[in-house]
Amino acid sequence: MAKVTKSDIRFLEGPQSRWEEFKFVIRVAWEFIKGFRALHFAGPCVTIFGSARFNEDHEFYKLTQKLSGAIARMGFTIMTGGGPGIMEAANRGAREAGGRSVGCNIILPHEQHPNPYLDKWVNIRYFFVRKTLLVKYSYAFVVMPGGFGTLDELFESLTLVQTKVIQKFPIIIFCKEFHAELMNYIDKLKTAGTIAAEDLDLVLLTDSIEEAVDHIKKYSIDQFGLKYAEPKPAKWLFEKRFFYFDNANRQMEKEPV
Repeated sequence: MAKVTKSDIRFLEGPQSRWEEFKFVIRVAWEFIKGFRALHFAGPCVTIFGSARFNEDHEFYKLTQKLSGAIARMGFTIMTGGGPGIMEAANRGAREAGGRSVGCNIILPHEQHPNPYLDKWVNIRYFFVRKTLLVKYSYAFVVMPGGFGTLDELFESLTLVQTKVIQKFPIIIFCKEFHAELMNYIDKLKTAGTIAAEDLDLVLLTDSIEEAVDHIKKYSIDQFGLKYAEPKPAKWLFEKRFFYFDNANRQMEKEPV
């Protein structure tokens, strides 16, 4: 076979316009600023992931609602992607327990609308910005049954902790039966040597709300030394209280950030 040299190859056109790349950087920076402004007073969060396709009659919806309420009563703000299904169930569970509930909603072509159980939400254009915000404000991730997006969040968080890019924090996979084949595949990775045996300790697989709550208490509240206190807005930055009440009734923010 004749040796191929660079002079024999036709290269594809590139790079992209520097002006377009600069505008992209500005858009990304603005998305981060918008997210930081919106979520600054959310407090320590636990993010719950799961499918948008389960309705309120589904067992996973009801389970998520109950689990979310238990976590909210620990003092955490419940964060989700802000949409329907499992996300709605998590926000709803927090609201019904008297807890705080926020959403980091992704802007999609088919218009994913924020669910009605959010105290506040922010609309984000880029998935990678959204994932950064979820990691920044969360002290635990709970993975309920879901699809590609849920698995994306799971494996990105596992990668960040595994590579020590971020400090280890609880990653809980709920519903053993649903995730059995996924866990078998992860065990196969260990057998093949593509992950270390100790990497299996990065996740807790459970069906127990009590076990999940205890795990979060030990590896979130205790590990990070979290304290109970109300944040104080800085008036010079034109900040206001993130959540507010009128006597006994919770009032939702009327507009997203």
